[in-house]
Amino acid sequence: MNCAFLTISASLFACSLSAPAAAEVVESATGGFATHDEAVVSADRKVVWQELVQPENWWSHTWSDDARNLSLEPVAGGCFCEAIPAQGDWPEGSVEHMRVIVVIPGSLLRMSGSLGPLQSEGLVGTLTVTLDDEGMGTRISWDYVTGGEARFSPAQFAPVVDGVQSEFLAALVERLGGAVDTVVDGE
Repeated sequence: MNCAFLTISASLFACSLSAPAAAEVVESATGGFATHDEAVVSADRKVVWQELVQPENWWSHTWSDDARNLSLEPVAGGCFCEAIPAQGDWPEGSVEHMRVIVVIPGSLLRMSGSLGPLQSEGLVGTLTVTLDDEGMGTRISWDYVTGGEARFSPAQFAPVVDGVQSEFLAALVERLGGAVDTVVDGE
């Protein structure tokens, strides 16, 4: 394996182990970046999972401006997709936001794909959502890692993506009745 890849991977792994639980940009100096957000809700993992796999109820950024056009097949190879309604003489279109790569119901959802404006770049993104029991509720950990080649500085764009990822988690948390214990930057 390439030594640079191993060094980068080891650095990202070390950052993920040593990083405090927070909404933050974890890495932005390697041609990509990683973000981490988390929150605790009073709902149990079964309820959280059921809501997580229905992004049409809480996802906030769409190409069609209507989250009801979203769908998620929670199976490996499944599509997190969006139907683009027909307009005039033009037929319906579609967008693949991400491809599902790991599903462990109640525990882990991992999808691969670059979101929004990142799709037009040579970037690969991975979103990992992990659910863990936390007291009488559930801790939701939300990690998005992206890397590759882009026509903009990943370090400059990372805070924007971090904000959007935080927005996604906040919308899910709100749908679940709000956070009972949230972790914020630097705490």
